[in-house]
Amino acid sequence: MRELAISIYLTGFKVFFTLFKLFPLKKRVTFLISFPDNSMYIYKELQRQGIDIEVIFLCHSRCFNVFKKINNATYLVESRNIIHTIIGIYHLATSKQIIMDNYYGFLASTKFKEDVSCIQIWHSVGAIKQFGAEDPTNANRTPAALKRFKRVYDQFDRVVVGSDFMGDIFKKAFLIKEDVILKSGIPRTDFFFDERKQEQTKRSLYENNPVLKEKKVILYAPTFRRYENAIESVKLDIGKMYAKLKDEYVLLIKLHPAIKLELDLGDNYQDFAFDYGEYPDVNELLIITDILITDYSSIPMEFARLRRKMIFFAHDLATYEKDNGLWEIYESSVPGPVVKNTDEIVEVVLDTTVDMAQIEAYAKKWAEYCRGNSSEKLVNILFGE
Repeated sequence: MRELAISIYLTGFKVFFTLFKLFPLKKRVTFLISFPDNSMYIYKELQRQGIDIEVIFLCHSRCFNVFKKINNATYLVESRNIIHTIIGIYHLATSKQIIMDNYYGFLASTKFKEDVSCIQIWHSVGAIKQFGAEDPTNANRTPAALKRFKRVYDQFDRVVVGSDFMGDIFKKAFLIKEDVILKSGIPRTDFFFDERKQEQTKRSLYENNPVLKEKKVILYAPTFRRYENAIESVKLDIGKMYAKLKDEYVLLIKLHPAIKLELDLGDNYQDFAFDYGEYPDVNELLIITDILITDYSSIPMEFARLRRKMIFFAHDLATYEKDNGLWEIYESSVPGPVVKNTDEIVEVVLDTTVDMAQIEAYAKKWAEYCRGNSSEKLVNILFGE
């Protein structure tokens, strides 16, 4: 039934797309957006260079309002809003450039004109879990579904990477060849080279929460799990951390954007634990973070640029690896201690030892082409004369 529903949806999409292809291509770029960061950096670089091109944003609901504020030509994508869907199909069929940051299943029913370029910028610097053609859940998919995935991958004319290592992953995940890889670096990482913007961000964060400036900051940023609900996603014993660390540290909790959960911290951990789940840009939190606690997220691949301590809270490693698959052996590939419970976390926090050489190697492995000018390089390649 699911495959039937998808087939009906894609057939309808194809009908509208074929109709709109009768219109001429326009000097227009259409963004398909699941997460705002990379697309925003590219858009701002287009503005900075004064490039004369129409810009359309087709957004996931979680970042719709971000782009709606800067451009009236902003529409929902993959939603129940029929008007937005039809308008979106029109723009996809008549734009010379399509820039996307995720997998969009409806691309399986499109056949773009020869002059159209489709650029995959992805939404993270790297990846620990397997995806695309290497996703272990593909074993449970139908042959029709696997063919549909491949039709989407075939749309990618260029795939932007921050390193050769991630390029090799994309080749396996998207079944693409080396000549599709574009080594311009990841636009959102430009933030880590912009000292003026970082200082502005710090001032804003400290003004809104002065205690962040008074103590060392621990950021807990776990990834999304398919097999957990929102409440189960917080595995830290906050009370134990409060008792052991409150004098010197504060704890910020930033759950994955796919998890909608407002933590009820009450007054039990006053001036220690703070819910930053709704804070839009995790990179801004990273620059005030002294110690990062995460698990299978791609956040460490950007945080490594700051050369600071990381703790990997892999309390469910066997389950996560079975459910998602991992590109590497986890324990030997992450640049910090792997822990299983809060007692071990506290112990590592209080231990001042940091393997800086390991962090340096990790940063190069995932972000060797991210040098502060990734947005400029990408715009010059895509829109230059």
